[in-house]
Amino acid sequence: MTATLCLKATRSFLNPRPFSRSLSPPKPHRHLLSFPKTLVTVTMSSSPVVVEHVVLFNVKPDTDPSKVNSMVNGLNNLTSLDLTLHLTAGPLLRTRSSPFAFTHLLHSRYSSKDSLAAYSAHPGHLSVVKESVLPICDDVMAVDWVADGLTGPVGLAPGSAIRVTFLKVKEGLDEAAKGEILEVIKGIKGKFGEVGQISVGENFSPARAKGYSIASVAVFKGVSEMEAVDSKEELAKLEKDKVREYLESVIVLDYVVPSPQSASL
Repeated sequence: MTATLCLKATRSFLNPRPFSRSLSPPKPHRHLLSFPKTLVTVTMSSSPVVVEHVVLFNVKPDTDPSKVNSMVNGLNNLTSLDLTLHLTAGPLLRTRSSPFAFTHLLHSRYSSKDSLAAYSAHPGHLSVVKESVLPICDDVMAVDWVADGLTGPVGLAPGSAIRVTFLKVKEGLDEAAKGEILEVIKGIKGKFGEVGQISVGENFSPARAKGYSIASVAVFKGVSEMEAVDSKEELAKLEKDKVREYLESVIVLDYVVPSPQSASL
């Protein structure tokens, strides 16, 4: 990808267009996984609307580690913009399934689409993208969705493991089938006790997501809990078989929320 194409593509991925309608509930108390601010745990028991924003980055091979550190630290320091409910960025733990190469992930949460748009357009965010992301990344994609009725902590503690799943459905799939996919994913928490939280929804930024239209984040207390789910192969296969016929492509990535001290690479 040329520098010009990378610039255009990444701006498109990271900068949502203005939204015509806000889904803002009364703003909950903020949780920031801050760098270096203190971690504050906030549990949302009133089923708020939370807007999820996941960005995947592919850092160019042989990039100077100091430049990778600069990118990761710059992204994590965006918590200082006072727009996020939660933000974490760092290297992926592993890629379980993906037709694309990605090395790093940013996961952040917002109280509304307008808050996400304000974050994306903020000069501080644009500066990090221009100075630290664009020079070292040759591919970036992002997916945004509304996790209505999310329960449990909005902010994720260091050491939490998350599994990000993006689904590209087959062309022409009807709404009933999409609804079935969403219900199967929502039901995972009830079938696997190790899953602490499930967030799922339809992507509302299709131009930035390479055709992936359904996304989810499964949150675990730690890596051991996530791997315990993987060991239940028969049960996992039963759940996957319920939606397999509807899917064209799947991205599945694992990530561990780093501590402030270990955020750099």
